[in-house]
Amino acid sequence: MSIVENLNKIHSTLPAGVQLVAVSKTRNDEEIMEAYTEGQRLFGENKVQELVRKWESLPKDIEWHFIGHLQSNKVKFIAPFVAMIHSVDSIKILKTINEEGRRAGRRIPCLLQFHIAREESKFGFSPEDADQLFSQADLAELDHVIISGVMGMATFTEDSAQVNLEFSILYKLFQKVKTTFFAGNDNFREISMGMSDDYQLAVANGSTLVRIGSTIFGERCYLKPES
Repeated sequence: MSIVENLNKIHSTLPAGVQLVAVSKTRNDEEIMEAYTEGQRLFGENKVQELVRKWESLPKDIEWHFIGHLQSNKVKFIAPFVAMIHSVDSIKILKTINEEGRRAGRRIPCLLQFHIAREESKFGFSPEDADQLFSQADLAELDHVIISGVMGMATFTEDSAQVNLEFSILYKLFQKVKTTFFAGNDNFREISMGMSDDYQLAVANGSTLVRIGSTIFGERCYLKPES
């Protein structure tokens, strides 16, 4: 099927309140514009250099979400325009985003990434440390970030029960944090979980943002790594 057909098929499976982030990493401008012309406005990238190039060349009403591991020295390049950073996995990077947000004169929406998978290679805070993390006094002093919710990646496995368990862990964590630390705060409302192979399980477990690439665009054409 075409990009447009794939996109429409996915949208037809998403309930109200769940947004699709079309993961456009390694995709060319023409492929992105196919989805854009169909009405897609949220796109996700995981490399800073590629994201900046696409922001410069593509329509300015696209909401660019950064979904990859972010290095402190590269925050400044995306701070002026990024719509949301999904992958904040340390207090250090959150403070850097806050500082670059101040320089850019804007508050940057961020999701805190939690490690819910079996793979040690995945990034994120430990769910067990959530209480300590959110009770830190200096977190409330970050006035140029908006903590908008949580993000997580499930184990890459065909064991749907395992994936379902991990998604449920993130949802319960979100609910606990919302009740304890963000009650009445409408900004804290997003749960970013679910990709091409498991997004329907994620939606069933309360995801509000699904990150889907290959199911829309087909298998990736890999580019040279960013230096």
